[in-house]
Amino acid sequence: MKRGFSFSVAVVASAIVFIYYCTVFIFIDRWLGLMTSAGIMNAVAFTGVAFMCVLNYAFAIFADPGWVPSSFMPDIEDPDVPIHEIKRKGGDLRFCQKCSCFKPPRAHHCRVCKRCILRMDHHCIWINNCVGHANYKVFFVFVVYAVIACIYSLVLLVGSLTSDSHNDKQQSADSFRIAYVISGLLLVPLSVALSVLLGWHIYLILQNKTTIEYHEGVRAMWLAEKGGNVYKHPYDLGAFENLTTVLGPSIFCWICPISRHIGNGIRFRTAYDKISASSTSK
Repeated sequence: MKRGFSFSVAVVASAIVFIYYCTVFIFIDRWLGLMTSAGIMNAVAFTGVAFMCVLNYAFAIFADPGWVPSSFMPDIEDPDVPIHEIKRKGGDLRFCQKCSCFKPPRAHHCRVCKRCILRMDHHCIWINNCVGHANYKVFFVFVVYAVIACIYSLVLLVGSLTSDSHNDKQQSADSFRIAYVISGLLLVPLSVALSVLLGWHIYLILQNKTTIEYHEGVRAMWLAEKGGNVYKHPYDLGAFENLTTVLGPSIFCWICPISRHIGNGIRFRTAYDKISASSTSK
């Protein structure tokens, strides 16, 4: 599957352009005035948020999510790799019949992209791309800025409507009524849906899980409880270390589209690494 333009991407791009235009040239202009200091400050601030939103959206679309190298071969005798994922049936090392290659830990085959994706989270139609190891952070940061932009625009919309009702300019208000209605119908559900999505991925990051691993973990937890055991996600390093693993070691880079820290997507730190390190130091 080719990354880039698709109908769903065109819909998102059109919504971004429409919301930006209405926010700056209608809501801010009618409430604060674009020539006032307050209007200029809000226009600049919203433009900055919108720019970061669009930048991260473009990166999420065009960035390679991370393909499994054709030369990858699991080494079961490597002492530095304490975990080897196996098939639920048979117990063999995971091998993709469609790609004719072994799957590294956390990799899965995407039926849409028709490739195995490193640390695959899900395939997103809104970016016409998989969300995987190499573009997960920019996808997450895009959602962060999208939530900020939607809530910011919604606040400005309400403020503009309140100002219009006080000024009682009926003829002027009627000419912008369609823009207000469409913006409200877009911003309210988008704010709710994107906030839920953001909360979901914050939860996943704090657990160092992907969406696929969450659903697999539910089944693993059920099987463990059935056998009288306790299941623990092997890649859970603790909340702060999970954050730095996904978003980067510097807190100042967490909301920037920088992913130099992520590694090759073949080898991941696990809770067993910490256990072996602590036992060695004793």
